[in-house]
Amino acid sequence: MNTHQKKYVLVVQGEGRGHMTQAISLYELLLSQGHTVSAVILGSGGKRDIPQFFFDKVKVPIHQLISPNFSCDKNNKSIRITRTLIDNAMKLKTFRRSLQQMDAILKEHEPDVIINFFDLLLGLYYRFYKPKFKMVCIAHQYIYFHPDFEFPKGHFLDRLAIKLFTRLTAFGSSKNLALSFYKIYTHHNEVVVVPPLLRNEVFNLEVKTEDYFLVYLVNNGYFEEILNWHRLNPGREIHCFTDNPEGLSGKYTFNKEKLFIHRIDDKLFLEKMSKARGLASTAGFESVCEAMYLGKPVLMVPIQGHFEQFCNSRDAHKAGAGIYDKTFNLSRFELYCRTNDGNNQWFKNWVAAAQTKIINELTTV
Repeated sequence: MNTHQKKYVLVVQGEGRGHMTQAISLYELLLSQGHTVSAVILGSGGKRDIPQFFFDKVKVPIHQLISPNFSCDKNNKSIRITRTLIDNAMKLKTFRRSLQQMDAILKEHEPDVIINFFDLLLGLYYRFYKPKFKMVCIAHQYIYFHPDFEFPKGHFLDRLAIKLFTRLTAFGSSKNLALSFYKIYTHHNEVVVVPPLLRNEVFNLEVKTEDYFLVYLVNNGYFEEILNWHRLNPGREIHCFTDNPEGLSGKYTFNKEKLFIHRIDDKLFLEKMSKARGLASTAGFESVCEAMYLGKPVLMVPIQGHFEQFCNSRDAHKAGAGIYDKTFNLSRFELYCRTNDGNNQWFKNWVAAAQTKIINELTTV
């Protein structure tokens, strides 16, 4: 084996689609460069289904472990911090067992480098077990470590909390790679700013514009906002991707020839995005980047109480992705789409450098 080839284990926060698609992209990139990925550890709260596409794409053992995560209200819309703290405190024994399982998996595989896609469990593992393996962290959230990143004004306690949480995921890290909407030129020792890590399928899509909106809901509690708008605008076509589409179809009455609910599916989602007028989403980093690359305007509605998505929406707006709002105001978004086509050639150029920059950073750990 070439001395430059390394063995990796990927640890992925499995509650958001973005971390999983980034992990798939890096998995494929590492293999194409002659490296080995021997296993994937997928941390989740256990309440959300892991999309089938992740298991289809990743052809190594996938170990699912219970990891700390956020709790939502009964309507599955807003994050409840107090409820989150209580729920996670009640699972301390479970997390301890997850850490023991993680230790056994990593000792079995003996990787040269562990790559952490924002999973808190791995940060806790480094805090308590102090392993010998090198760790590299990759996620958009590590941009918070850079002094040139502009947080929204105010929100002092939220800023402290998100920076603390992010720092806990990176405990023991040798290098932090911050996926960013745009280039930051100032060098900083604690973080390296790199382009978004998009899936290969994005680059092969035929882009055109058909008369429908695409909606992506991490939490399906927001479906009622989409449904209420559609009842006032029954002639508009909407394709909505979310968890438990069968449950929503059974619960609500609506025009199913114009409002379509889809289970989260990576291929169909990208196909629909490549032809949509625009994307309305809950401000997840990865889906916004995909839309920007395809030249699709974005309406960003952060999940209530989710400060990370609140920051994403403002940062992406600054980068020219689209507009943000407190609700899924598709009428306002429709007006925006009429005068903004979403084309960002500079963003495509930035994304084109991702694979080279990221591989260079990983191979110099």
